[in-house]
Amino acid sequence: MKLSSEEQAALEEARAQSHATRRPTVAALEERLFAPIPCLDHGFVRLVDYMGDDGAIVQAARVSYGKGTRTVNKDRGLIRYLMRHRHTTPLEMCELKLHVKLPIFVARQWIRHRTANVNEMSGRYSVLDREFYMPAPEHLARQSTINNQGRGRVLPAEQAHEVLALLKRDAAQTYASYEQMMGDDIGLARELARMNLPVNLYTQWYWKIDLHNLLHFLSLRADSHAQYEIRVYAEAIGDIVKDWVPSVWEAFQDYRVSGAFLSGPELSVVNRALRGELTEREATIIATMRDNQQRPAAERSKIDFSGTGMSAREWRGLLGRFDLSAARD
Repeated sequence: MKLSSEEQAALEEARAQSHATRRPTVAALEERLFAPIPCLDHGFVRLVDYMGDDGAIVQAARVSYGKGTRTVNKDRGLIRYLMRHRHTTPLEMCELKLHVKLPIFVARQWIRHRTANVNEMSGRYSVLDREFYMPAPEHLARQSTINNQGRGRVLPAEQAHEVLALLKRDAAQTYASYEQMMGDDIGLARELARMNLPVNLYTQWYWKIDLHNLLHFLSLRADSHAQYEIRVYAEAIGDIVKDWVPSVWEAFQDYRVSGAFLSGPELSVVNRALRGELTEREATIIATMRDNQQRPAAERSKIDFSGTGMSAREWRGLLGRFDLSAARD
């Protein structure tokens, strides 16, 4: 990511300003203010403003004056209690406002999180920049054969080169047509000329969200199963949150990221496994699934999951989280 001289000057001017305040501040975030965190090839996440801290959550939970108990350990314990029992209203007292530059196709995923305030750059009023996302070759992969919305094996170098050539050619052509349609000879309105542009074009927006809904965003978009491009932004935002509310971040990692939510049938299987009371069929399913993991796809045994109360995907998810013993007493 490279800033223009005008953008760099505006950034330096913003970071040079200082304001006296009576509200709680977080030193680590004061240092982060306005500085862009590079994402992908031309994108960034930039902290514009924030409200609240760990103490604000405790204060709201206890409906107290000032800093409440003023005891870090007690405050940390309360925050962990709130996270563990999903008492999320106090988290809504903290907010983050970000300036984000991102490809349009990433923005279309992002906007599904509707519990935020968004103001996006308008192609009706502005001529959009000639900046397109071009993936690195190692992020160009075939369609996954087991996940309809994911990637599989990385493309060979020759095919990756071919894909990048096509992307660059089409981006150059569409932007040239965009400029031509708005030129003096045609003079097409900007709101119409933009319809020709592809979704790897970069857009920008201001995005403000409370901490509760931000953690939900991060739990989905920073997950290893999320699309790589949006995961890059989620991980950058996660670094900001870690500095902002460290006690919340610790509890979030323990209870949401590293924790596990089980359905009734899953919990029943886990309990029986712990007691050594798995049924013969459950033990067979677990053993066969483990054996299949070591075999090529063509040599894997078929498994009948009917009547177990769980689908094949649920079984795979369960065994991915727990090392269940298939032994039966």
